Amino acid sequence: VQLQASGGGSVQAGGSLRLSCAASGLPFSNSAMGWFRQAPGKEREFVAGISWSGGSTFTVDSVKGRFTISRDNAKNTVYLQMNSLKPEDTAVYYCASKPWGLGPKLESEYDYWGQGTLVTVSS
Repeated sequence: VQLQASGGGSVQAGGSLRLSCAASGLPFSNSAMGWFRQAPGKEREFVAGISWSGGSTFTVDSVKGRFTISRDNAKNTVYLQMNSLKPEDTAVYYCASKPWGLGPKLESEYDYWGQGTLVTVSS
């Protein structure tokens, strides 16, 4: 199983980025997906989740209205569209997968993790 996260980079506050996570080696269309992030010196935290069907999505309050999670099962890819970025969004972003389900907040519920992609937002 491989989860390849990409799309990170450096952007000024107010800018946008779209992260992608391409999955292989697993039944993607039967997998719930999540995005997490880890800022320097902080613990990793849940950002957004999407159910295996794509019918349900969840975002943490700090990014609600700015970040959108989506998926394309034909491309085995999950996305995180990030708009109105703030310096506090600076972190390494990770994607994760689990069979079925709704894209939960707990790290322990996920089976596989990508390698992370760095997002840096400057003021």
